Amino acid sequence: MKILKLNLLSAMLFFVFAANAQDKTKIPKEVKISKTELMDKIKGGWAGQVIGVCYGLPTEFKYRKQMIPNWEKHELTGEYLKKHFNNDDIYMDAIFLEVIGRLGLEASADSFAMAFAHAGFGLQGANLAARYNILNGIMPPESGHWKNTMHSDDIDFQIEADFAGLTSAGVLDAAVKISDKVGHIMNYGDGWYSGVYVAAMYSLTFIYDDVNTIVNEALRLVPQESKFHKAMTDVINLHKVYPDDWTKTWQAIENCEWSSVQHNPGGVFAPFNIDANLNMAYVLVGLLYGEGDFFKSMDISMRCGQDSDCNPSTVGGILGAIMGYDKIPAKWLNSYKEIEDVTLNYTSVSLNDCSDICYKSSIENIVKYGGRVEGDKIIIKYHEPETLPLEVAYPGIYPKEVLMIKETIMELDVIEFTGTGIVIRPSHNGVWDNNYRTKMKGKGYEDYVAEIEVSIDGEIVAVQRLPFNWHGRAKELYYNLELPKGNHTLELNWINPVDELDVPLGKCIVFSDEPIK
Repeated sequence: MKILKLNLLSAMLFFVFAANAQDKTKIPKEVKISKTELMDKIKGGWAGQVIGVCYGLPTEFKYRKQMIPNWEKHELTGEYLKKHFNNDDIYMDAIFLEVIGRLGLEASADSFAMAFAHAGFGLQGANLAARYNILNGIMPPESGHWKNTMHSDDIDFQIEADFAGLTSAGVLDAAVKISDKVGHIMNYGDGWYSGVYVAAMYSLTFIYDDVNTIVNEALRLVPQESKFHKAMTDVINLHKVYPDDWTKTWQAIENCEWSSVQHNPGGVFAPFNIDANLNMAYVLVGLLYGEGDFFKSMDISMRCGQDSDCNPSTVGGILGAIMGYDKIPAKWLNSYKEIEDVTLNYTSVSLNDCSDICYKSSIENIVKYGGRVEGDKIIIKYHEPETLPLEVAYPGIYPKEVLMIKETIMELDVIEFTGTGIVIRPSHNGVWDNNYRTKMKGKGYEDYVAEIEVSIDGEIVAVQRLPFNWHGRAKELYYNLELPKGNHTLELNWINPVDELDVPLGKCIVFSDEPIK
């Protein structure tokens, strides 16, 4: 019976692929768009992503490895948006646009990196790791490379790549160019491809108005050998097999080997998943099953769970750019209008300012890449996607086991392990968290930086910095994924301890050169 089911599925996929081969999208050489329409679509992209992130915010990471049931839908109000729209899904885009507004599209990767690293907002995941690297002299693209961060495959560039597409209306080459500079600040490999894919889909909303075409055309940028391409292809094909039931596709995704976390220390052997492959899969589920409906698309993506505010934000932004600002349903748009002129936290720009910068940048890119402006009309010269070079993060590196550590640094003697790599992470909530920092306020520790000497097999290999202030800290105290296979020891020595502080440890993850069977 199982063989019958597999054969039937294979036959279904064969006919799906055959149909695809016969129905190739006609590729336009030039696309005409009015200046008014260009701005309307850019503003729609911004409105859509803000509405989407606020819609999903109450569920963020509350549903891990489970679908969100028929969630009690809330009406967004202007007050709700005012309270919640200032988050990393929005202000990261804004800080990069601020750099473009100041230095132009040719701003260097270092300019983007320094602006982001020194901005006052809090960060998590790959962004936090990249900030730590930059503040300690590791600049892009090395700041996002897998040898310098445990978060190369995280979602971060995916959730802030909107601006790269909205500054490159219909010009994929321009979207890729800026994605290369900015995306490699914090990501590499699948994490970077995910952001490029988002930027490309936004860019293509100025060429096509069909979601399926946009989803497939943008994927042509990504190397077929990559795990990211396989993941997105799986979702596209699952939609064809189960066209009327997104929950079946969701369940099938859970059974895909690419849907589990392999390297983010918070998600290894745990239900938490901030991996770009899985969360972008949930974006595609929303886009493909939403049938172009703004709310339905956001809602399905949100109900997939995990990073369930960022994913509907991407969906809302892409749908908003397709339909345009004026066609977003009034019950959502009216609330957005109340906050579009509010200056975003830690920046000097509002959402309308962001739209203006995207508009000017898109016209500049359109002309630069062979298009032209004729009065009120803009002619975009379309260039087909060219496949990007292959990047593979953490090649041949697999999680082996998680060891919980109850001791503090001062109490710890030695960690013994067998493998090819190790990551050690302090207790997430136990190291000088907000409550503790408030308690210690005024005692002179605001600028204190602990220096932790790390020894592997009796040899000092690094001195790690652990700032008292969370702003410049990394979640991982130390990691090394390139050890010779075998038995090892790890020791920590606090070089500059102070009496009132200690560092509670949380866990270490051991890696091997072969997956667990």
